[in-house]
Amino acid sequence: MSRTLTRMFLAVDGGNSKTDVVLGDATGKVLARARGGPFRPQVTGVPAALDALTETVARVRARAGVEGPVERLSAFVAGADLPEEEAALQEAFARRGWAREVHVANDTFALLHAGSPDGTGIAVVCGTGINCVGIAPDGSVARFPALGILSGDWGGGMDIGTLMLWHAVRGEDGRGPRTALASAVAGHFGLPTALDVTLAIHAGALAEGELRTLTPVLFTLTSDPIARSILDRQADEVCALGLSALRRLGLDRTPTPVILGGGVLGAADPYLLGRIGDGFAASQAKVELRVVTEPPVTGAALHALGVEADVAVRELLLRQLSAGAALVG
Repeated sequence: MSRTLTRMFLAVDGGNSKTDVVLGDATGKVLARARGGPFRPQVTGVPAALDALTETVARVRARAGVEGPVERLSAFVAGADLPEEEAALQEAFARRGWAREVHVANDTFALLHAGSPDGTGIAVVCGTGINCVGIAPDGSVARFPALGILSGDWGGGMDIGTLMLWHAVRGEDGRGPRTALASAVAGHFGLPTALDVTLAIHAGALAEGELRTLTPVLFTLTSDPIARSILDRQADEVCALGLSALRRLGLDRTPTPVILGGGVLGAADPYLLGRIGDGFAASQAKVELRVVTEPPVTGAALHALGVEADVAVRELLLRQLSAGAALVG
């Protein structure tokens, strides 16, 4: 068999809550996969984050019976928000000797590669937070710091949940209009009132991060004007990011895929997607909206496989990774 057909790759999705690693070959066959703990270089430091990842990489290599470096490694990871952070991680990954070719980028790029076969277009991810990246056909890149409110960001599950609670409490005490959010937020956490949710967070009985779990509740309340206004704001933020990236890349009048993903957008709520579609249409940008629900490591694997892979090879890889979305062990 030729070297091209036997070439192997490693794909890494390193997130704040878990890390997925896949080892495959150029035929599109997944040889091994494993899940490890969080990849948080911004908290633990780069060496410690890579040390933790080393154990997961060793597991997939052992399962596949692979020794020595593979041909390609594509890693899309948290903590690579700025170009200098990507460069530091690129160097750290390369020093591990896992692959001959190493590519490291922010984890939002994984969504773009999962939804665009040639790796060009715009990707907007809304999970706990929000981010956007874009790659033009000429290789130009548009990106955002995505450092939260300090860099002008709003959106994603945490911001949505926090705003839901804000409106719910104000609706209860009369500072704001009455809203179905009050009972819905309280009921989601099994508490009598929305204020009780606030007090539980204040007392440490409820983790503030749990507010991100409220987004599915919001999707059930689109008949409520206040709930609808939150979804409208989320749609506006998605469009603002996407249109900014399109304009910076000179693609706002060129047919371009806009890939939507993450827990919030991946839910494909009809109202939210409709508002996003209307927002892009009003700008007259020529976009094709695509919602991607495959696990993020899919984008890393497709990138490592390479744009030269034919459609049948890519589809084989996609089928295996979709079927094994819940990576364990």
